Amino acid sequence: MKVFKAIFSIVITGVLIWALQTKFGDIPPLGGFLNPSTGFWQNAESKNIIHAETLSLKGLRGKVTVKFDENMVPHIFAQNDHDLYYVQGYLTAKARLWQMDIQTRSAAGRLSEVVGPKALELDRYHRRMGMTYGAEHTLQGIMKDLVMSQVITAYSDGVNAYIKQLKPGGYPIEFKLLNYAPEEWKPINSAYLLKLMSETLAGGSNELAMTNVLDKFGAKITNDLFPDYPTHEDPIIPVGTKWDFKPLPVPQPPAAFKAQMLASMKDKEKIEGIGSNNWAVSGSKTASGYPILANDPHLNLTLPSIWYQMQMTAPGVNVYGVTLPGAPCVVIGYNQKVSWGVTNVDADILDWYQVKFKDAGRNEYWYNNKWNKVERKIDTIKILGQSPLIDTVLYTHHGPVVYDNAAMAKKGRVNVPVGNALRWIAHDESDEFKTFYLLNRASNYADYRKALIYYTAPAQNFIFASADNDIAITPNGKLPLKYKDQGKFIMDGSNPANDWQGWIPYEQNPTMKNPPRGFVSSANQSSTDQTYPYYINWKFEGYERGKRINDRLGAMSKATVDSMRMLQMDDYSIRAQDILPTMLKYLDASKLDETQLAALDTLKKWDKYYKANSVGASIFNSWWVKFYNFTWRDNFEDKKKLLYFPTMDRTKTLLTKEPNSIWFDNKRTPVTETAPDVIMASFTAAVNELVKEHGNIGKTWQWGNVNQFEVAHLGRVPGLGSGNFASGGSGSTVNALIDGHGPSWRMVVQLGPQVKGYGIIPGGQSGNPGSFFYDDMLKTWQAGKLKELLFLQSANENSNRIKRTLTLSK
Repeated sequence: MKVFKAIFSIVITGVLIWALQTKFGDIPPLGGFLNPSTGFWQNAESKNIIHAETLSLKGLRGKVTVKFDENMVPHIFAQNDHDLYYVQGYLTAKARLWQMDIQTRSAAGRLSEVVGPKALELDRYHRRMGMTYGAEHTLQGIMKDLVMSQVITAYSDGVNAYIKQLKPGGYPIEFKLLNYAPEEWKPINSAYLLKLMSETLAGGSNELAMTNVLDKFGAKITNDLFPDYPTHEDPIIPVGTKWDFKPLPVPQPPAAFKAQMLASMKDKEKIEGIGSNNWAVSGSKTASGYPILANDPHLNLTLPSIWYQMQMTAPGVNVYGVTLPGAPCVVIGYNQKVSWGVTNVDADILDWYQVKFKDAGRNEYWYNNKWNKVERKIDTIKILGQSPLIDTVLYTHHGPVVYDNAAMAKKGRVNVPVGNALRWIAHDESDEFKTFYLLNRASNYADYRKALIYYTAPAQNFIFASADNDIAITPNGKLPLKYKDQGKFIMDGSNPANDWQGWIPYEQNPTMKNPPRGFVSSANQSSTDQTYPYYINWKFEGYERGKRINDRLGAMSKATVDSMRMLQMDDYSIRAQDILPTMLKYLDASKLDETQLAALDTLKKWDKYYKANSVGASIFNSWWVKFYNFTWRDNFEDKKKLLYFPTMDRTKTLLTKEPNSIWFDNKRTPVTETAPDVIMASFTAAVNELVKEHGNIGKTWQWGNVNQFEVAHLGRVPGLGSGNFASGGSGSTVNALIDGHGPSWRMVVQLGPQVKGYGIIPGGQSGNPGSFFYDDMLKTWQAGKLKELLFLQSANENSNRIKRTLTLSK
C-alpha cells in the first residue's frame, strides 16, 4: 500500500508539473504565470515614483533629459534628432510594448502564431489584401528619404534597446497570458502601423453590396436610393467656393462599368455614424484675438489608448501632442507657432476589380485584349499548435487577388475561373511620417502646405492654425483621378478604362484658408459642394455633426478654450431636429396604450440632447432605429446575398418628402403601408422593447443606462477594461460615442505669444494594468474635462507638475 501511495504521489506530482508547464487553450502555463519571480506578480507597480534616475544606453550620441509629469507624460530634451527619436522609441516601448507588438502582428497577418487558429481567417485576409505588400512599399519610400530613414532607424533602435533589457519577469502581462516573448522591432513594423490605420480609416467598402443592389433593383432605383450627393449637406469647404485652378481632364467611364461579383467575397463594410471632429476659429472670433484649434479623432477606444502623449524637444523642434505607439513623431499636436489636427476624409481609394483567368491553372488573366502573366507569392502562416498553412496569393497589375473561385473551378462547378483583385492606395510607395516630421517643425502656413505634399494615405482633413492668425483646412492625400462613381460598384478588370488614370494634383486638393466666416471645420462630411471638378467619393458621413459644429461656431464671438471644450461635448441631435416633428405628426395617439402615451409625452418634452440622464433620447433613438429597419428590411435583408441599406440621409428625405413611397409598404402583409403606418408600428415596437429590456418607463430608460459604454482592453481580456459606464452622445452628435468608438484624444490649443494646450485621453500612459497610470485620466475624460498640457521650454524649466527626471547617456 505504501509503495502504491508513493507511486501515485509521484505520478500526480509529475502530472501537476506537466500541467503547470503546459498551455491549455487560452490559458497560459500556470506554473510560469503564477511564478512569484517571473509571473504576473511582477507586473504590479507601486504608485510611489522614483524622483531621479540615470540610465546608460549604448546607442545614444549625447545626453538626454526626460521629465515626467503627474500623468507620466514624458517631456524629452535631446541634443540631436537621432537621440530624440531613439528615446521616443525606448520610452514608448517601455510603456506600450505589447500594444506595439500585437498591432504589428495583426497587420502582418501573424496573430495565429500566438493565439492559434481562431485568428487564421483574419491573418489570411490581411495577407491577401496586401498589408505586407503595402508596408514594404512604404518602407521603400521612407528609406529613400535621407532624413526619414535616419528617423525610423533611430526609433527602431530605441525600441530594441528596451527589449534587450527585458527579462521574462518584466514582460508585459499580455505576453505572459499568451505565453510568448517580444521580438526585435524592425523599421517595417512602423510601416505596418500605417497600413493598419489605412485599413481602419480607408479599408472598408460597399462595392459588393452595392453591386448586388444594382443587380437586384436596376440602375433607376439604385440611382434614386443611393444618390451621388446627399439631400442635406454642409460641406467642409463652404458652398460656393471658387476653385482657382485649371482642372485636369476627368477620365470618361467605359460604356459599361459594372461587373458581377462572386458570392464568396465579403466586404469589410463601412459603418455609418463613426467619425471625428476638428475645427479652427480665427482670432476675429476669440477673446484672445488669436486662433483656437480643436480636434477629437473618434476611433475604437481601448485600454491602453491608441495614443501616447509626449513632448519632444531637440534643436529646431519643440512639439507636444499624441503619438502612435510604434511610430515616430507627434501625429496630432502643436508647437510654439502652429497647431494641427486630422479627421478622416473617407475618400474612395480602394477599388475591387473582377479578373478573368485563362484556365483553372490561373497563370494568366485577361486585360487590355490579351492574356497577361499572373505573379505568385507564397505565404506561410504559422499557427500555434498546428501545422503551418501554405497560401498562394495571386497578383495582377491592379494588386492582390483577395478572393477567387479556385475551389469551385477545381471541382468543375464553374466554367470560368475568376477572382477579385484589390487596388488600394495603401499598396503604393509613400512617406507619411515625413508629413508629421515637418508639421512638428512648422512655423507658418507655408510650412503646413509643404508638409502635406508627402502625405498619401489614409486621406485626412488636415486642420491648421498659427500664431500668425492664419487658419486653414485641406482634405488631403494622394487622391486618384477617377471618373464619377468609379469604384461605387465592382469593376471589369479587363478594361483599361477602369484603371486609375493618374492623380489629382496636390495643389488642387480642396483647401480653405482664412474664410470670411472666421472658422474652418470638418466632421467627415462631404469635402465640397458639387462644383468641385474631381470625384472623391459618392458617400461620406452624415451632415449632422458638421452642421451642429458650424451652427455653433457661426454664432460664437469672443470664444475661449472652454467654448471649444463644451462644443466637443455637445450632444444636441440635429437628426432629431430634422425628423422628430414629422415622426410625431404621423403618430396617432388614440391608438396608444398608457405606457406608449407616457413615452410620447416624454418625447414631446425632450430637448433633443443625448444626455446620459435623458429618457427622451432613448425613446427617440430606439424609435428611429426601428423605423429605419422596418422601412428597408423586407427589401434589403437577404440571407444569401449582401445588400447595402440606403443611408440615413435618404431615409430622412423619404420620410419628410415621400410619405407614400412604395418603400414604406411591407411586402409581407396584404395591405399597402405608408409612412404613418411604419411610424406607428416602429413606435410601439420601440416602446415595447424598452419595457421588455428595462422595465416601466423611468430612470432605467435613461440614455446612459440603455446605451452603456465601455473602454475595453485592446485584447478584450475580461477585467482589464473600464467596465460599463453611463455616457451621453450618439453617432450623429458632436460628442460621438457609439459601439465602442468615440473621442480617442480631445485637444484644444490656444495660439498666441504663449501657446497653451489642453487635452485628455480615455485612459492613461501606461499599458500595464498593474500600473496606477493605466487609466488615471479616464475619469477626467468621462467628465468631459481637459487637462492643461505642460509645455516646457527647456530641460531646466521648473514646474511643480514634474514628478520624475530620467537622465540618459551613452
